[in-house]
Amino acid sequence: MTPTVRCRTYNRRSARANVRRSCYNVLRRRSAAVQQPFIHRSSAGLSDLESTNVPENIRLAAVLARNEQELLNDWLREQAASGTRTVRVLGETIVRDQSRRLLVAMREAFASGHTSIDDAAWREVREVLSEVSREGAASGLTPSETATFVFSLKRPLFAALRKATGNDANALADETWAATTLVDQLGLYTTEVFQKAREEIIQRQQSEMLELSTPVVKLWQGVLALPLIGTLDSRRTQIVMESLLERIVETGAEVAIIDITGVPTVDTLVAQHLIKAVTAARLMGTECIISGIRPQIAQTIVHLGVDLQGVTTKATLADAFQLALTRGGRSLPAATPSHG
Repeated sequence: MTPTVRCRTYNRRSARANVRRSCYNVLRRRSAAVQQPFIHRSSAGLSDLESTNVPENIRLAAVLARNEQELLNDWLREQAASGTRTVRVLGETIVRDQSRRLLVAMREAFASGHTSIDDAAWREVREVLSEVSREGAASGLTPSETATFVFSLKRPLFAALRKATGNDANALADETWAATTLVDQLGLYTTEVFQKAREEIIQRQQSEMLELSTPVVKLWQGVLALPLIGTLDSRRTQIVMESLLERIVETGAEVAIIDITGVPTVDTLVAQHLIKAVTAARLMGTECIISGIRPQIAQTIVHLGVDLQGVTTKATLADAFQLALTRGGRSLPAATPSHG
């Protein structure tokens, strides 16, 4: 074979090889382009709804929807194992119902796309947590026991997220951080509502104690007695006046005795409060007598320069009662001698 023929043959072989390489590269690029979405989806370990292109709250909604019953059972086990009295005090039925309602409300709130628990989409979640907090406060649970109701959800929720994200560490970290932030916010909200409910209970109990500490007693027809015990302040004086005036209207009493035997000290402020009560009763047409003026209190009043002029005072409640009967034209019946 001549050199010219050999050269032509070599050129034809080289051209065919170049064509084969070009076709192979084109096919490889097309195959990679087709397989890329599947490779990406497989590495993420998530469904279409939970892919990395979907917001985290939407993915959390999908996790809650798919694992709702399993989450509920695991959460109830966590609450029982936490050592708190919540289940024992509130009852298993109530705790299960509240837990189920909270999971449903959280799923719907996540699906709305809003992440702030102050948003209107989270209203149902806030209502359930408020119910839990107020029932806990009324039942005598501690703040930590009430907050544990929310924080005990973390472990079951993290387990569900780990199952959903597969081997994708980055996706698991993102989802865990979002879930942790949310549960912490819910726990803080629960504690705030619990504290507010506890303060309301304390204030109500204080008001009830004040009302019980200022009883207005009917001693005789037309005669009332108001025994005071403890320190008088502006708030209590207001309650004293309201209770006294209401009873005056109800009974039509002509005389009211304010006994301060149980008041430890009388200063200018206490004396002013007493004068206010006497003045208010007089405006209702009732005469007031202040009893329980001990020697020490009398000296204190004189030393302070408090003007009680025009106010009838007596040392004891018995003396004041006798005076009230006399002014009303009444008298105690004579004692009948007993026969042994």
